[in-house]
Amino acid sequence: MSEDIYNKLLSLGQLLLSKSLTIAFAESATAGAMSAGFALVPDAGKFLKGGLVCYDAGLKIDLLGVSKDQLEKYTPESSTVTHAITVGLQKLIPADIHVGCTGLTCAGGSETPDKPVGTMFLCAMQGKKVLMEEKICFQGSREEIVSKTIAYFSSRLETCL
Repeated sequence: MSEDIYNKLLSLGQLLLSKSLTIAFAESATAGAMSAGFALVPDAGKFLKGGLVCYDAGLKIDLLGVSKDQLEKYTPESSTVTHAITVGLQKLIPADIHVGCTGLTCAGGSETPDKPVGTMFLCAMQGKKVLMEEKICFQGSREEIVSKTIAYFSSRLETCL
């Protein structure tokens, strides 16, 4: 992890601590990298509740309550499904803030000209309140896309709190 990304995670972690907020993740495309990054922040045990890697669409259905219809109509990498996994996570892990992340870090998913490789979807909710719900697109390797997503998320959520 780069020093820049760590500093962004550290800053958000300190903000969560100062506000006595906890956070949990449902990660598909980032496959646990967001949760793992936050685990490196000092006092992470005071704000990081945990996470679920739901890379496989079946987990989105079976554990997080996403309907097959949503997956078929919108694809597993979409704003609709990202919102749905965030809501589903609320039923599994008690936390103040729930985060969902899906996207395309490599070819072979649901990419289209309007949704190329590098397109990522983020949703963060505090209860029923949506703090952020965004579609962003990054260039680079799989690792670079995941790193850029973590950095973007950390900075963006901090502005929402």
